[in-house]
Formats: sequence, structure tokens, C-alpha cells
Amino acid sequence: MLFRVDPASAVPLGDQIAACVRGALADGTAAPGERLPAARELADSLGVNVHTVLRGYQRLREEGLIELRRGRGAVILPGAAAPGRAHLAEALRALAAEARQLGLSDKEFLDLARTSLG
Repeated sequence: MLFRVDPASAVPLGDQIAACVRGALADGTAAPGERLPAARELADSLGVNVHTVLRGYQRLREEGLIELRRGRGAVILPGAAAPGRAHLAEALRALAAEARQLGLSDKEFLDLARTSLG
């Protein structure tokens, strides 16, 4: 699985790390049961703080995509390979980032989404 981050992006680095995992699930390069790199190892390879990686992993855990086990690391959960859902979540994150770049708050973005759904 390839991890890339863009420090110049408006998207927080932890969110970019989570997006890499979502993208890998969506395109089939990651599968349930697969272990993610250790947070310290990934932080070193990306040149970011270990807490940044942990924030990305925590977001994935909150989304029900991975399980964090003390001493065993992060593992992709069964059922996480729902490519449609992972793709949709990634598209929503990209839209939210674009909205932020346009100066919209998260609340304004959500209100716009609600009104657009009709």
C-alpha cells in the first residue's frame, strides 16, 4: 500500500493518511485482515510526527474500517472492503476540502449538502 502526503494541502496530514487507506480499499490494493504499517515506521517514512499517523488511524477506527490492537497494530476489518462506501467517503472528504478552500465552514458545507439533496 502506497502512502503519500502533501504538506502544502489544506487537508490535515492525518486525514491524508486515512485517505490513502480508503483509496487502497476502494481500488483493491488493500484487503480485510491486512496489517497497516506501524505508526512509528510510517511516520518515519513520511517525515511526519507519529501522532499525525495515529490521528489518521484513529479516524479509520472511528469509521469502522480498522481495528487498533495494542501490541499488534492496525488491522483492516472484515467488511471494510466495501469499495463503494470507501470511494464515497473519499469523494465526500475531497468535496469538504474543496469547500474549506472556498472559505465555507463545515456547517455551511453540510447545510449546502442538505439543501442540494432537496
